This record gives sequence, C-alpha cells and structure tokens, in this order.
Amino acid sequence: MLRRILMRLVAAAGALALTAGCSSADPQVYAREKPALDLQRYFDGTLTGHGLFMDRSGQVQRRFVVTIKASWDGDVGTLDEDFLWSDGEKERRVWTLRPVPGQPGRWSGTAADVKGEAVGVVAGNALNWSYTFMLRTREGKRYEIDFDDWMFLIDEKVMLNRAVMTFWGFRVGEVLISFARP
Repeated sequence: MLRRILMRLVAAAGALALTAGCSSADPQVYAREKPALDLQRYFDGTLTGHGLFMDRSGQVQRRFVVTIKASWDGDVGTLDEDFLWSDGEKERRVWTLRPVPGQPGRWSGTAADVKGEAVGVVAGNALNWSYTFMLRTREGKRYEIDFDDWMFLIDEKVMLNRAVMTFWGFRVGEVLISFARP
C-alpha cells in the first residue's frame, strides 16, 4: 500500500516537472505588435545590455553589463557577447544565428555552452528562444538549465529580455536584460 502511494506521488511529481518549465505563450500572439523585430537589423553593430539574475524567490543575486558585437555574413549572424558581472567575473559567449530554411520567422542558434541548438521564433515585436544552457558553477559542477527566453522590441533602440530558467521542470531563476543600441 505504501509503495503504491509513493509510486503515485513520484508519477504526480514527474508530471508536474514536465509541465512546470513549459512556456504557455505562443509567439504568434505578438504577430501584429509594432515595431516588427528584424533580427538582422536590430542585432547589427555594438549593443549594450544591463541585466540581473534573480533566484527562484526573486532575490537579485548578481548584476551584469554585456557588450555585444553583432555582425552578419549573409544570413548567418554572430553575436560576440562580453559579460562583466557585479562581482568582477568576466564571461564571453559567442552565438551563431541562422534562419531555418523554408520556415519564415524561425531561427536556430548555437553557442559553445548551449546543448544542441536553440530554437527561436520571431513574431511581430517578439522573439522567443528555447534552449538548454550548460551552467558551470564556481565549484566546477555542471547543470543543464532550460531557458524560456523572451525578447520584446520596444522601439528601434531598446529591447527588453526576460528569461525564465528551469531545472528538471522546476523554476530556479530568472534573468532580466535591457538592451540598447547607440
């Protein structure tokens, strides 16, 4: 009897974990929003972002400034990101972006610390990325953290970004960033 109850609890927890990290929003909800986001136009040249990481309780753990040098070779984009964290740590990430052939508004992205490919959908002023980030702790441990990453173009210069992070379906934190073009 106890075993049966435990099995049901484990099954319920597993079902909850599978749904807890899923985004319920469809990027197409924003299809009519203006200004329309053109990734190649917005992410071109040097951009600056100011952001913070909050833990699952909403407490700010770290702040950062990121400088992005963005360039395109045809349809292939490179976002070379340099982060300076509030505790002095420096971090670099280089993204490669490509449109998905035959699927307008769909993008793929790769980076060294991203597992497989990020999947992106642009609709109106919004971009939604889904990917698994290989987080390395200061102690050297690695965790696969799922990102549900939303970017919203406010005007031709400003974009706001909110990324919800989950681990095994449980929310572990959030990143907020404000990007600005010169």
